[in-house]
Amino acid sequence: MTCGHCEMSVREEVRSLGGVKHVEVSAATGELVVTSEEPIADAAIMAAVDESGYTAVRMT
Repeated sequence: MTCGHCEMSVREEVRSLGGVKHVEVSAATGELVVTSEEPIADAAIMAAVDESGYTAVRMT
């Protein structure tokens, strides 16, 4: 992920998941932060990122 367009692609895919309230994506750091109304399965978020053409790993 290298630009604002990349960020937008990831943001839109993740935002399409039910219950997502806010999505922060940073091409500079490679980080994605998702705020949701209820817990969302990691697999669902990772699948949305994959759908946008990128790969995600869970960080704790």
